[in-house]
Amino acid sequence: MKYKQLWVSKRALDIFALILCCTLVMPASAASLTRETSVNPIQVKVFVGAMFEIGKNTGDKAGEFQYWYQRYFKRSQALSIRGASAPVYCNDDGVCGAVLGMGKVASSASMQAILLNPQLDFSQSYFILSGVAGIPPRVGTIGDVSWATWLVDYDLGHRWSPNEGPPGAAVFQPRKGYESIRVYQLNGALVQRAHQLSAPVRLASSASADAYRQRYAHKQATRQPRLLLGTHVTGDTFFHGPGLSLEAQYITQLYGADVYTMTEMEATAIAQVINRLHGTERILSLRGAVNFDQGNARETTLEHLDPAPGNTAGGFDITLQNIVAVGAKVVDAIVSDWPSWQH
Repeated sequence: MKYKQLWVSKRALDIFALILCCTLVMPASAASLTRETSVNPIQVKVFVGAMFEIGKNTGDKAGEFQYWYQRYFKRSQALSIRGASAPVYCNDDGVCGAVLGMGKVASSASMQAILLNPQLDFSQSYFILSGVAGIPPRVGTIGDVSWATWLVDYDLGHRWSPNEGPPGAAVFQPRKGYESIRVYQLNGALVQRAHQLSAPVRLASSASADAYRQRYAHKQATRQPRLLLGTHVTGDTFFHGPGLSLEAQYITQLYGADVYTMTEMEATAIAQVINRLHGTERILSLRGAVNFDQGNARETTLEHLDPAPGNTAGGFDITLQNIVAVGAKVVDAIVSDWPSWQH
């Protein structure tokens, strides 16, 4: 009997030692997950997704996130999200933001990781997808800012070389099976409200941008910056030139969308991810034009793609500031009157 009792005690000690060992070597990710699920999630009222930052979030040359960070997140702690390309920052008002990454894959992968993270509650969130873009000179100019009415995917379809079809005919055809993810009509009432709130913002320009605009013959290209509404076209390709610009407009018409206004690289992919979990009713896409999608009459498309020193558009920083000035009107309205916006 004494031997049996001793054996049981030794076995209990061995089990305890094994549990202690496993606890000590628990992967950091498992430990982090335990901590994440043990706290009350942050109720996100507005999430701002930028696509890239050039360097730091403040104090150097600004990318798409820096002016958002300086306005809303300077005193916020970085929240590490497994699977996201950069930390998420949340302030005490329920405004959160992050750099998602450039292109469809990087941005949508980050967005999904963030949406599924238990530290954050997106059940009533508004999403502002924010970044720079290109614009057709027949539609607008450097420094313009646009709220999207539609999001259209440029890539999902069949495309062939112009010399392999009838002269002058379109070289794009939609591919069956992508009907639900190649075009999104955003909530019209929300877009109109965002436009109404931000319309009073006076958009900035610069001497270099003013000079650059005059290289174009289009009336819309030479004016001062304005706030626009229109279709944002998402393509992983930086398409340039009058031919591909007209193709983008052709695709938007093919899908029954509004005028092609901005070219960007992420919005339809991010919208697809958000739609799977929360729908598209609270998505806003906000883009600012830092370049034209084609050269002027005195340069080739390749010269426009790789400009000589002094031939750039000159409106990058002022456009970044314009984007945040416009978007902040909506963010601040949502936060200040959350009981109305919440439902």
